[in-house]
Amino acid sequence: MKWTAKDLDMYIQSKEYVDTVLIPLVPITFGSQIKQTGSMNEFLTILSSEIEKQMKGRILLMPTFHYLSDEEDKIDLLKRWTNKVKENNFKHIFFLTSDIEWKKEERELEHNLVWIPAIPLETLENNQAREMINQQVLQILDIFTYNWKNEKK
Repeated sequence: MKWTAKDLDMYIQSKEYVDTVLIPLVPITFGSQIKQTGSMNEFLTILSSEIEKQMKGRILLMPTFHYLSDEEDKIDLLKRWTNKVKENNFKHIFFLTSDIEWKKEERELEHNLVWIPAIPLETLENNQAREMINQQVLQILDIFTYNWKNEKK
């Protein structure tokens, strides 16, 4: 389910079945990396939407957590987001990013970080891009499934 009025109505009606939140993490910069961060945003937007489609009814896709790439308090802000999520009875929180900087902070996050390098979709034909996204979705769904199964043990 996406963070839209229609999907949130569906979430409210079936919230006991929705135990997982997906939060895309995307940096914003206006420096020399502006195109790279734009590519990350495009890639993660499409990827997270495809994950949500595959897992509709189990996952709530949160709005993207955007932050300035040099922002020092981004971890604290993200922790406040996740505390609100936990207060609302979500068992699983996944962060999805292409920003390698989050790997340095992974232990601080206390939740599952899925880092995946951004694929520059603008260089691919539509069919190629769709196929690559589908392959990435399958790999990420395996990570989700692994975590769900191990949580129940």
